[in-house]
Amino acid sequence: MRKFSIFIILFFSLHFSAQALSETQKLESLCKVWGFLKYYHPNVAKGNFNWDQQLFQKISELENINDKNQLNELYSNWLESLGKVDECKECLKEDNKIFFLKNFDLNWINNQEIFTPNVIQKLQFIQNNRNLGENHYFGKGGRKVYFRNENSYGSKFTSKQISLFELFRYWNYVEYFFPYKYGTDQNWNDVLTEMIPKFVAITNDENYQLTLAELVTKIDDSHAFLFSRLISLNQYGRKSIPVEYSYAEGKLVITKINSTTFNEENPLKVGDIIYDINGLTIPQKVNAFGKYIPASNSWGKIKKAKNLFLMTNGDSIQLKIERDGKNLALQLKTFLLKDIISEKPTQPEKWKFIDDEKKIGYVNMGVIEKTDLDEMYNTLKSTGSIIFDLRNYPKQTILPLSRMLLPKNTIYYQFNFPDTNYLSKFYSRKNSIGRNNPDYYKGNVVVLVNENTQSQAETTTMMFKQHPKAKVIGSNTAGANGDIIRFNIADLETCFTGLGAYYPDGKETQRIGIIPDIMIKPSVKGIREGRDEVLERALDYIKNGH
Repeated sequence: MRKFSIFIILFFSLHFSAQALSETQKLESLCKVWGFLKYYHPNVAKGNFNWDQQLFQKISELENINDKNQLNELYSNWLESLGKVDECKECLKEDNKIFFLKNFDLNWINNQEIFTPNVIQKLQFIQNNRNLGENHYFGKGGRKVYFRNENSYGSKFTSKQISLFELFRYWNYVEYFFPYKYGTDQNWNDVLTEMIPKFVAITNDENYQLTLAELVTKIDDSHAFLFSRLISLNQYGRKSIPVEYSYAEGKLVITKINSTTFNEENPLKVGDIIYDINGLTIPQKVNAFGKYIPASNSWGKIKKAKNLFLMTNGDSIQLKIERDGKNLALQLKTFLLKDIISEKPTQPEKWKFIDDEKKIGYVNMGVIEKTDLDEMYNTLKSTGSIIFDLRNYPKQTILPLSRMLLPKNTIYYQFNFPDTNYLSKFYSRKNSIGRNNPDYYKGNVVVLVNENTQSQAETTTMMFKQHPKAKVIGSNTAGANGDIIRFNIADLETCFTGLGAYYPDGKETQRIGIIPDIMIKPSVKGIREGRDEVLERALDYIKNGH
């Protein structure tokens, strides 16, 4: 009986070892092992190998691998070929940093459905005796990480190996360096499972770049983009109609009629409300774009898609509009953008008094420079209230403004930085701003925000919130904060957020944005009447205190 039991155990053990693996399972494991060794194995991380070529070779070798046993023989031989890994005593030392571990997950190493105990032990040894310090594939400039020594293989489709290489490269960038990986809608491991068959199936340039754009969109980050002229021209179009518009309540409101080089009459009027474009409502248009437009949230999608709504490659576009209480259907001729004449907007005032009594100041944070701040503050410091309009991107004015406005040095943000000696781990540090200042500004500090308030603008909003009489008015900010890492993927420019940014108590702002104290959004009625309803609400707050 005992011999029979041993036979059964041996049979199942051999069967388990020789289990068949799908192409996706094999490529998933290769992506993870290749990326892990790139950053963790001391000999690889020092640039001693042509690591791209090693991947191309392994992708080819996988075609002859059928089961788990063969796969692990390949990995075991590969690991042996990379040379001896010395024990790392420094790796055992405890660090006094406050670690943020939501992104850290190397549990795939222990997956016994894919890896044998021998390979698991070797991978664990590399993790525990990982590369420290200098890394051939990334560097640090101040608090920012940048990628380096990466090869370009062009933006055109050339082979399955190179397409998979770009997928693997990008997936591992996010795996080890993106601070908000834990917060994506789709688990990052599941993204790899989904995208491998799509990259394997690529056959042409446009499909290649669209699949890359879909991959970038999976990180749900408004900082991210993929600059592809091919996608812009073919997917969205190069023609439009000569109008300008604003978005509100799921509709577009015409705010300006532009002329064209052909001087053709335009049947649209200022105040017309567009609710349907070529048979799609505006929300449906946003959803149609959404697959290829990365954003932290729904309002970020709208912000990025807004300029694309009327783009097309067709010679005409069909619109349904509301005008004077009536619904109209129009077919309009489209024009190349170079043939649409739009006046350059006048440069707004950097600051001004916004009332006749000169009790309320207004500062446009998108145009005021550091060199303007002393003059601005000397002019406005006697007011009872200053409105800081942050529905734009400021010009590195946060530090000097904090010293003018805040009563004391105060913690205003927590940042998470990548631990470059143990990648995918981040560590937290609270940041303070301002100074002890008995002459601080004693009036109301009112901050206007919306979906255009992103990154540095969100950080600046958090600085303003430290003022004892601060009030934030508007709608949720973009929800994308922290320095960006800019790089190329398949020779196309892209980036993602490189640092985590949180409230001082650790509460998240990414994807959520900074939530205003008083919520107000533009309405269709307000836009048609040419009103700034957010500014009006701020003035009402200053006047009535609520």
